[in-house]
Amino acid sequence: MKQAIQSLLFVGMIGVTASAEAQQWEPLPAQPPIPADNPQTEQKVELGKILFFDPRLSEHGTLSCNSCHNVMGSGDDNRPNSIGMHDARGGRSAPTVWNAAFQSAQFWDGRADSLEAQAKGPITNPIEMGMGSAEVVMERLKSIPGYLPLFKAAFPGSPDPINMDNLAKAIASYERTLITPDTPYDRYVKGDKSALTEQQARGMQTFAELGCTACHSGANFSGPSSQAGQGFFMKFPTFAGSKYDNQYDLLLDTGRHAVTKQESDRHLWRVPTLRNIALTAPYLHNGKAQTLDEAVLVMAKTQLNKDVTPAQVKDVVAFLTSLGGTFPAQAMPRLPLTVGVSIVPAVDPHLKTTPLSH
Repeated sequence: MKQAIQSLLFVGMIGVTASAEAQQWEPLPAQPPIPADNPQTEQKVELGKILFFDPRLSEHGTLSCNSCHNVMGSGDDNRPNSIGMHDARGGRSAPTVWNAAFQSAQFWDGRADSLEAQAKGPITNPIEMGMGSAEVVMERLKSIPGYLPLFKAAFPGSPDPINMDNLAKAIASYERTLITPDTPYDRYVKGDKSALTEQQARGMQTFAELGCTACHSGANFSGPSSQAGQGFFMKFPTFAGSKYDNQYDLLLDTGRHAVTKQESDRHLWRVPTLRNIALTAPYLHNGKAQTLDEAVLVMAKTQLNKDVTPAQVKDVVAFLTSLGGTFPAQAMPRLPLTVGVSIVPAVDPHLKTTPLSH
């Protein structure tokens, strides 16, 4: 309830515009918040990276974390809905993993209060990676001999290091290295006024004057910094009744309400980052907006009750492209292997087989 009230208070600010000069523009910090109970270590990050890329964390060995959150690209899968186990489809678009470490809550509805909590969810979700339970996950990992020394190195002193909490801590540690600093925007607010083009600078002004910063503020453009678990939520659509409600199915998913069942949370959503937004199409929680231009039009009308001109859209989009940062190089890790045996099921009992025809 406190989070919902906080969000509604901010919604009341939407009508207040500010110039770009008055807005407190912030560059991305050098590192994201790191919880005291999960300090970064080289061994933990390396283990987390291996786990992130290992498809054997899925029921039939076909999907890894990277399948939906491709760190060789934009950190998502550029699909309206990700493809899960048994060809299942989720109802929401996969958020980017880049800069997710700066979010104080994870998933579109904010149901996970940390990267650690988020890391556990997809692995056992039947329409995502499909492992039946945490016990099944641990049984599989323990059957891969090479994982034990990696877990021991990452969690020294632990009598039984291969456990679900340590798996989540390792993946989260790796994800905290996935930040994209040094954008043209960051260089601009640090004093390099040549970092933005004339149109991007004009778009930055328009972005503030329209009121976009009521939601997309802070260094990550996802709202003010908060303690872990205190997500920043906004109602979407704030101004219901436009043609976009039906065109983009905006009212079908109730957002945070689907988790909490609190009426005050109906259509509340965790505010997503805008960093690298030009690379993460399609847009909105359901992936219904195919282009960034569309997304700007929809958000201006549904969140600000404003009809923006084509010139304003192009300027704002130009500014948003300046939020694309420097991606740290990602080398594919070698996975610990099994010798002489496969540990994934040979047959998917959920799929029907079709006899070969001649």
